[in-house]
Amino acid sequence: MSKKSQTAFVCQDCGADYPRWNGQCTSCGQWNTIKEVRLGSAKASRNERSQGYAGALSAVKRLNEVDLSEAERINTGLSEFDRVLGGGIVVGSVVLLGGAPGAGKSTILLQAIAHIAAKNVSVLYVSGEESLQQIAERAKRLGISSDKILMLAETSIQKICDVLDEIQPKVLVIDSIQVVYNQDIESAPGSVSQVRESASYLTQYAKRNRLSVLMVGHVTKDQSLAGPMTLSHIVDTQVMLSSTDDARFRLLRADKNRFGSVGELGFFAMDSSGLKEVKNPSAMFLNRPDKPAPGSVVTVLWEGTRPLLVEIQALVTECQYGNPRRLAVGFDQNRLAMLLAVLSRHGGIFTANDEIYANVVGGIKVSETSSDLAIVAGIVSSFKNKIIPHDAFFFGEIGLSGEIRPVANGQARLNDAAKHGFNKAVIPKSNAPKKRIEGLDIYPVATLVEALEVINGF
Repeated sequence: MSKKSQTAFVCQDCGADYPRWNGQCTSCGQWNTIKEVRLGSAKASRNERSQGYAGALSAVKRLNEVDLSEAERINTGLSEFDRVLGGGIVVGSVVLLGGAPGAGKSTILLQAIAHIAAKNVSVLYVSGEESLQQIAERAKRLGISSDKILMLAETSIQKICDVLDEIQPKVLVIDSIQVVYNQDIESAPGSVSQVRESASYLTQYAKRNRLSVLMVGHVTKDQSLAGPMTLSHIVDTQVMLSSTDDARFRLLRADKNRFGSVGELGFFAMDSSGLKEVKNPSAMFLNRPDKPAPGSVVTVLWEGTRPLLVEIQALVTECQYGNPRRLAVGFDQNRLAMLLAVLSRHGGIFTANDEIYANVVGGIKVSETSSDLAIVAGIVSSFKNKIIPHDAFFFGEIGLSGEIRPVANGQARLNDAAKHGFNKAVIPKSNAPKKRIEGLDIYPVATLVEALEVINGF
């Protein structure tokens, strides 16, 4: 019996598959994006499983018999990178690093593998976009010792794995996964099926050989990873490298991490010698002018396992047109509208005829509710043209009935702010510490009315 090849019709934009060809993809609505792809046979899949591929049949175990020993990790030499990864690169894991062009993806990976190679750990850098000469020139510009880094210019996943079988490195860098192709797939490199199959092929190889893989991924114009959504499910860790609005700093955040937290945030500064770690990000975002101005307040956010002090600015101005604008940069616009309603209902401050602008300085995106009290304080400060002292900070969540709710890790936030020289803290009453913190005056408030009284008393 002849072996019958299997085919499928897959949309190159969204990855949806169909039993037959269609002119339009009913999933994403795009026209002429459905292409025929060839699949491996079921017999071939069984042969792969018998050879020990990922997904092979294994012995059944009881849950209490599973080995709970801590996963072996490789430190990159960049503490901020290791923090986001959960303590380093797990041996045998696949990490996908995404980011916009020019964010520094290739730079940070080159710096990381240089530190790893310096510890006599064999690394291989596979480039499918840049020439080896371009990478060598970057390494020279960054002052990286490149005598222990192995380089390869190749895009065929089968040929890459042949080289891996020969030299057997411990760490592999693929730059980038969008240009790598699988010879068994009849679509162009970068298509949905090629990206999915190439990533799956490489992940199976990594699990089978305990190889740590770092893959670079492109992003689309809406800053999401290019390729199929299944790409995020295939890899173990997905991290995104982005720049702040002023392009001076880079933020590294994990969107998915099977071996650690997804709440950590890594801070880097870009200069001519590469990416430099920012050990004290609070100082980076608190570069305030010497002369205080109305509408400027400081809050303490909680990013992963550490506090972060940021400045929030608000501007309230008379509306010159019929429809006042409300603009929030760095946090949810709907939350700003809610806080204004609470301020009007329970604080007696009416801003219906004013334009209101609120901004988180430094390009930070605030996702938690602990900044509510600081945002309201900034709006009140600008509305009344009253200056908030430079040594004061606010944090706390505001409820719809005007109550000030406690937030997590209040003690750690207070301690960190005190270390940075702040002397006045307006916080929820439930977050008030039992013991006095040296040099810090605490103003615990239970309602919005009490908070406004404290602000008026400054």
